[in-house]
Amino acid sequence: MFHWLEQRPFFFAVVLFLTVAFAGFIEAIPDFAKASQPIAGLKPHTVLQLAGRQVYIKDNCLSCHSQLIRPFKSETDRYGMYSLSGEYAYDRPFLWGSKRTGPDLHRVGNYRTTEWHENHMMNPQSVVPGSLMPSYKHQFTNMADLATAYANANTQKQLFHVPYDQKGMPKLGSWKEAEAAAKAEAKLVAADMKNQAVKDAVAKGQVPEIVALIAYLNSLK
Repeated sequence: MFHWLEQRPFFFAVVLFLTVAFAGFIEAIPDFAKASQPIAGLKPHTVLQLAGRQVYIKDNCLSCHSQLIRPFKSETDRYGMYSLSGEYAYDRPFLWGSKRTGPDLHRVGNYRTTEWHENHMMNPQSVVPGSLMPSYKHQFTNMADLATAYANANTQKQLFHVPYDQKGMPKLGSWKEAEAAAKAEAKLVAADMKNQAVKDAVAKGQVPEIVALIAYLNSLK
């Protein structure tokens, strides 16, 4: 059999390909099964954080920032622990990104503060001299869409069995309950901010986009 294959390069290549492909498939199956499991302690985003994630997507932050730290020393030295598949178990859609004009943000909550994000989004060059990033001043006056974020969370709970309302997980409850929780969380974020107009808006029960975005960025750890 092997002698016959050695004399026929085309068939030998086909058999070799099928053998390697089958072996690779068998090797990958356990990893695919493991990838579907969330890592220990992982929690889904709160409604306020999901609203911030919507701002992140709307303003196309992912076109310049990845959320995927590869297992290379040059990346882990700069950004921290490399990303694990189970960390994305509750992310829909994934925001891995394919370009890094700016730094990776998957662990940004570990080393940036609310005040830093506030200054950075208002005037990037004030904290990163020479930055190419534009200002996002509109986020300080536009209001976050909490209702859509709540609908998103409910969809994830119903269709994808994201464990909202379970023990130790964020409480979703009714829209009124979720709205109240989001506004309470917004007050905690705004307390660490300097912009008085944002503080006043939150005190009136409004949630500017910048507050939701910072809540989301602070959750990336």
